[in-house]
Amino acid sequence: MRASRLISLVLLLQSRETMTATELARELEVSERTVYRDVLALSAAGVPVYADRGRTGGYRLLGGYRTRLTGLTRDEAEALFLAGLPGPAGEMGLADAVAAAELKVLAALPPSLRDAPARTGQRFHLDVPGWFREAAPPPWLAELARAVWRDRVVELRYRRGDREVSRTVQPYGLVLKSGVWYLVGRVGDGHRTYRVDRVVGVEVGEEAFARDEGFDLGAYWREQAEAFLRGMLRAEVRVRLSPAGLRALRHVAEAPFAYDEAVAGAGEPDGQGWVATRLPVESVPVAYDVLLRLGPEVEVLDPPELRARFAEAARRSAALYSDAPDGPDTGQR
Repeated sequence: MRASRLISLVLLLQSRETMTATELARELEVSERTVYRDVLALSAAGVPVYADRGRTGGYRLLGGYRTRLTGLTRDEAEALFLAGLPGPAGEMGLADAVAAAELKVLAALPPSLRDAPARTGQRFHLDVPGWFREAAPPPWLAELARAVWRDRVVELRYRRGDREVSRTVQPYGLVLKSGVWYLVGRVGDGHRTYRVDRVVGVEVGEEAFARDEGFDLGAYWREQAEAFLRGMLRAEVRVRLSPAGLRALRHVAEAPFAYDEAVAGAGEPDGQGWVATRLPVESVPVAYDVLLRLGPEVEVLDPPELRARFAEAARRSAALYSDAPDGPDTGQR
């Protein structure tokens, strides 16, 4: 445990040059006293850690000291190559950079771990695009990726319905969701999201923008994705569900939060274990398609038009199964 922490401390100083004891303690999730002890241990082991005194001081490594990757365990080495994501990286025009980085990491590994990329490739493969989707990346993806890396303002032309729109965008990041690429950018005083496959033109300017370092791309995307789903699920239906129906609802609900809200709002079970609850849905027709998958494990209570559709579906199904189908005569009675 301590050996792993000491390696992490050295790697932090390599990547950030100077860090205070407070910053190191926060990153390593230990006390400042532990940081002091670890620094002394590194110095005793020959690692040139130097302490700058004063308000702007901190710890740093002397003489451009660099550690080789000999401290990696097999699990860590294999996880490192698993994180390469060659498919998405290639779509962004970074295939050569990823390959070069992997070669450098491989050269730094001890001989006992140099089979890590082969072992990883034999055991895991990431196929990002969804089924029945175009496999080719959007034509302007690589250009947008370069602008994202360089923090360059772009003039974006994209399709909105049947017309073309232009925007001046500060490209903050790219998101790959279910095989579809999205650009998150700052426009004016707020952030907006654009589907990259709808972009028809990109002009990357020489002007660099000042990135808001407090912007969290992952948090922004999670908020926008949930807001998008909530905006879609504007209707609501009231249903009764059997225990089996309530369990299966997780797999047919249109969004995870819809299932969570249905479970949270469920009343007390009746004598047969059925519960009544409300379910957010996009519309009555969509709710019909969704809930029909639950078969006899759901009863629609409201709205009346949806209950009537289910009653008609039940009558039609009963008619289909009212008589046994004619089969071959086996001679058995």
